[in-house]
Amino acid sequence: MRVGMFLNYAGGFREVADEVAELERAGVDLIAVPEAYSFDAISQLGFLAARTSTITLASGILQIYTRTPTLTAMTAAGLDYVSDGRFELGIGASGPQVIEGFHGVRYDAPLARTREIVEICRMTWRRERVVHQGAKYHIPLPEGEGTGLGKPLKLINHPVRERIPITIASLGPKSVEQTAEIADGWLPMFFHPERAAEVWGDALAAGTAKRTADLGPLDVFASPALAITDHPEAVLSLVKPQLALYVGGMGARGKNFYNDLIASYGFEAEAARIQDLYLEGRKDEAIAAVPDELVRAVSLIGPGSYVAERVAAFRAAGVTTLTVTPLARNSAERIALMSGFRALVG
Repeated sequence: MRVGMFLNYAGGFREVADEVAELERAGVDLIAVPEAYSFDAISQLGFLAARTSTITLASGILQIYTRTPTLTAMTAAGLDYVSDGRFELGIGASGPQVIEGFHGVRYDAPLARTREIVEICRMTWRRERVVHQGAKYHIPLPEGEGTGLGKPLKLINHPVRERIPITIASLGPKSVEQTAEIADGWLPMFFHPERAAEVWGDALAAGTAKRTADLGPLDVFASPALAITDHPEAVLSLVKPQLALYVGGMGARGKNFYNDLIASYGFEAEAARIQDLYLEGRKDEAIAAVPDELVRAVSLIGPGSYVAERVAAFRAAGVTTLTVTPLARNSAERIALMSGFRALVG
């Protein structure tokens, strides 16, 4: 099982880069750089590529709407080039709050767009002339939609790899099915190992049945919060604000992927209450309404022996990469925590 970590933004970026170099020496396999609506992930990944030599660098995630498919392919090939073949492309649809609210771009057809982007990326990396006439992307632009001067082109450079791994962040049944069919990796959110098969098993099986042999097994990510401590009760509260934000504040009633997910885990009443409180502006109460049981289920928080048991549960549920968020107060504590976790996972 690979051990990874989401980049921490505390402190200046040079200090963060120094920390990543220490994590590399501690045996951490992967660093994922989030993007959301913060600084772009690409500039940071390029900087980290220059400061490291063995650790895998991943985008976690690039949303699919604001970069053209070929720019996404070029960017991934460029990061793979400057890192000597250590980049993994993480993509996802994000949500209308970010895509329409921050970028001003229409949020539509995430499944179709994702499939076409994956096809175009792989075509580009193989240095084929990029010709794609899909439902959402037309390359070259058809006559009548532009100047008429566009012509099929191929990437000038020879990529380090013609198959850069693509991980797709997905939650809904159709999206997860497509991910299992076409992607190298799958990144769900708030992974509950005891309920994963019930929630996603049919979709994963349906997608896997259509998966081509050349893709190999699906790399299944989970991204729990991590704290190895004899006093877990003091730490559980640190996870609740994020859960409350996603379950309560990401979307409207009836249009919140994360609320639906938590409800499917058996927390339907709790998810509804968290959302009601959050949308009413009572955020502190929404945070307090997040059950300890839910936090424990989707996190790795407790004594070393307990965390080892939970790692075994994630592994038994099919997880192959644990990209954690370490709950630590400073860089030294994070490095020590991740080093101990690496030894614990084996």
